[in-house]
Amino acid sequence: MAGSIAINIYSACAAARVSARTSGTEENMKASEMLAVLLVLLYSGRYATLADNVLTDSPPENDKGEVGDIQCSCENPYGCENNTCWGRICFYSSIHGRVSRGCFSTGEQCYVPDVPGVYTKCCYMNFCNANLSMPEITVGMPIRVILLVGVPLLVLLVLLMAACGLVLWLRTRRQHHQLVEHDIMPKVPSGGDPTYGDIFDEFCTSGSGTGLPYLVQRTMARQISLVECVGKGRYGEVWRGTWMGESVAVKIFSSRDEQSWFRETEIYNTVQLRHENILGFIASDMTSKNSSTQLWLVTHFHELGSLYDFLQYSTLDPEGCLRMCLSIASGLVHLHTEILSTQGKPAIAHRDLKSRNILVKRNGECCIADLGEKIGKKNKKKNKRVYSLAVIHSQSNDYLDVGNNPRVGTKRYMAPEVLDESIRVDVFESYKQTDIWALGLVLWEITRRTIVNGIVEEYRPPFFDMVPSDPSFEEMKKVVCVDQHRPSLHNRLHSHPILSAIAKIMKECWFQSPSARLTALRVRKTLSKLDQDHDYDIDKLKLDL
Repeated sequence: MAGSIAINIYSACAAARVSARTSGTEENMKASEMLAVLLVLLYSGRYATLADNVLTDSPPENDKGEVGDIQCSCENPYGCENNTCWGRICFYSSIHGRVSRGCFSTGEQCYVPDVPGVYTKCCYMNFCNANLSMPEITVGMPIRVILLVGVPLLVLLVLLMAACGLVLWLRTRRQHHQLVEHDIMPKVPSGGDPTYGDIFDEFCTSGSGTGLPYLVQRTMARQISLVECVGKGRYGEVWRGTWMGESVAVKIFSSRDEQSWFRETEIYNTVQLRHENILGFIASDMTSKNSSTQLWLVTHFHELGSLYDFLQYSTLDPEGCLRMCLSIASGLVHLHTEILSTQGKPAIAHRDLKSRNILVKRNGECCIADLGEKIGKKNKKKNKRVYSLAVIHSQSNDYLDVGNNPRVGTKRYMAPEVLDESIRVDVFESYKQTDIWALGLVLWEITRRTIVNGIVEEYRPPFFDMVPSDPSFEEMKKVVCVDQHRPSLHNRLHSHPILSAIAKIMKECWFQSPSARLTALRVRKTLSKLDQDHDYDIDKLKLDL
């Protein structure tokens, strides 16, 4: 419709021009022509504008002074003779790179919509389309505006985020230093302990190393759900429980073993006892189940179980063997050492160190467990005999808590002086030396399951080839004290530097004379140096390669 109106207006304009020319009024002709162009622009908004598509030159006149055909350059497959054609309008078009020139009979054919890749231009003079070409494509104003405004805003946003991150990092670092300076920063237990250790340590930041506050212990114990029984002993059962989605170990005592539960709780609550190679104590509580009283002792849970169970189905390489031996020695050193301070720790002798009382952690290290009671002294508050296994000694207070029966622990792991009852029961060092004897036997169990040159032995308990599965005191006394037998060492151990050094340590733990045996500190230092030398050899080998 707009095209028809434009043609009519243009025809009127042409007629007016002829009339004006006849009358000689050139000014009126130009005014009419401008009015026609303006009206065309107003009525053809969605088409290509005349400013782009139509030249303002007027159609030429023939010899009689009338508007007639013009000669145009012609480049198309239709109606061209010698590259020329006759028509009322010349045109140039480019459709996706294909150029064509020719003639139009009406001006309506010049009005085409704005389509990307399509360009058309019309003119009204002879051969006026010969020199027309595609105009250069320039970036539109909206894109330039986006680039000019968007890029600076993006840069500013990135700088702002970087500044916020820097401020947050500096603030966190300052708070971290403040916590360290005041010694109140919660510490996560090492060795892969579960995340409930975070909560445990939050209440132990004063350096006491004891369990949770009593009220917190009772609250926590009531929130634990028992899942499965993982072991049974002479004093009850050990269950895996869950607390706030984390696994915990729950040792359940019966009411008749209250003194055993109380003693083990007392030892675990000892100040500064907490160590990465000592089983982490969490809480203890009394609860009622099925109309009976149960005594709970809650500790960290280690799904790999005891060292005894682990060695049944797992083998080790020499490096893993060294890691286990070093961790056990480190835990024993911490037990044997008295810490003198305002909140110190007395020296403790375990007296029942064996593979069943050692737990394996996720990182391949071990932790010593079962610091409770087996047999010992008479309780003064209650008229019944309660036998204590672990011995507590404080040199600063001249205090020695020892049971009245020296034959304590597991018979297979008893030292010669315990079997023949020659142990000096009033000297704390004597009990530490019995732990060293048992430590040597535990190291022997670990080395049997260590692969060297493709050779490994099946798991066997100490003296398996000399005594029955449940030996008596007399049988063990004959083997260890009278015959002075020791566990045999496989020849393969001497072919590896780590295992040969551990074998030497074992022999020095089995001396008949207690005073000739190594101390736990000496064992740990020797194994630590062996570990450092091994790491150095590996680094040197990598450097050489």
